[in-house]
Amino acid sequence: MSLIQRVQDILLKPKETWPIIAGEGGDTASIYTNYLIYLAAIPAIASFIGLSLIGAGGFGFSVRVPIMSGLVQMVVSFVLSLVMVFVLALIVDALAPTFNGTKSQLSALKLVAYGSTAGFVGGIFGLIPSLSILGLVAGLYSIYLIYTGVPVMMKCPPEKAGAYTAVVIVCGIVAAVILGAVSAVFMPSAGMRLGAGAGVGSIGGKDSNVTISTPGGEMKIDTAKMEAMAKQMEEASKSGDPAAAGKAAGAMLGAMTRTNAAPIASADLKALLPETIGDLKRESIESGGGDVAGIGGSSAKAAYVAGEKRLRLSVVDLGGLGGMAALAGWANVTSDRETPTEVEKTYKAGNRTIHEKQRKDGGSSEYTVLLANGVVVEAQGDRVDVAALKSVVEGIDLGKVESLKRAAK
Repeated sequence: MSLIQRVQDILLKPKETWPIIAGEGGDTASIYTNYLIYLAAIPAIASFIGLSLIGAGGFGFSVRVPIMSGLVQMVVSFVLSLVMVFVLALIVDALAPTFNGTKSQLSALKLVAYGSTAGFVGGIFGLIPSLSILGLVAGLYSIYLIYTGVPVMMKCPPEKAGAYTAVVIVCGIVAAVILGAVSAVFMPSAGMRLGAGAGVGSIGGKDSNVTISTPGGEMKIDTAKMEAMAKQMEEASKSGDPAAAGKAAGAMLGAMTRTNAAPIASADLKALLPETIGDLKRESIESGGGDVAGIGGSSAKAAYVAGEKRLRLSVVDLGGLGGMAALAGWANVTSDRETPTEVEKTYKAGNRTIHEKQRKDGGSSEYTVLLANGVVVEAQGDRVDVAALKSVVEGIDLGKVESLKRAAK
């Protein structure tokens, strides 16, 4: 059955569709590969476009999430959505005996994955921030989908379906809060790379991985490790050891986000930043890199000053994972906006995507380039115009940056 047909069926006729889903085979990897990866991308991509490119506001006033921060948020929300489904499925499975149901991790995963369809599809309203509340309304319909699916998938008595669903939703809210705290670890102030294209591969190899190919490498969801970590979480929960459960959860997140490309060395990025830029002298410089739960990153940034003029220059890479941002299709987005106070536009220059923003009073400006290899170079200035920022960015030899290689992990 096609993805579109399954979405239509579960939304429009859930009571007829759940028995069909219950009778299907499959495993964790196939559910993620054939369904969840596509659905989870909808709210992540829509929110990025809505908040970073379109902006939220009214009455002539608009607020935008900085482009690079928006890209990071998009990838993090996408990955954690996938993790959230898996965690909630574990909860559904664990609760089954309490409501006279039958434990089955696969059935629980199917229930959460297909039951979450309305919430994922409703994420499309994120394209227009003022309508994002409609996404929440759509998400409420997922509660009904889960309610209709619980008796079929978990074999609990119909009269207990309401209480079962209510407890699952409450537990899901708690899990969402916990994962939200975890997500703060992955929210650097700088941005991430945007590749030229990405795709979802098939289940491959003896590890039964779900593989997402990107220009900078591949992101793999290691389902075997996920299942092993799930068992560890269950055992740790039974023992009452929160530290062990937290460690297992972190390991599961790592299995979710394993990539085969390391980020460019931070020392190489730091070497790109000059000591002086015209009359501006460098007053600070820093670089760093690391790996948290399989997500690697590297960056270098410097600040320059001359009188009232200040300039900040940064180069950022997130290794193979950064190519996931290509799912947003931002490389094909162009925009041109002007208000009484500022001018902003996004456009293509060959294989590069460029974003410019400048206040008309000359107070601040920014110039961001997403290179063909996905590295992001950004210059921000106070009392420095966009033309000058463009000259600064181009002066660090973008061709050289595009030629930098990422080492395989």
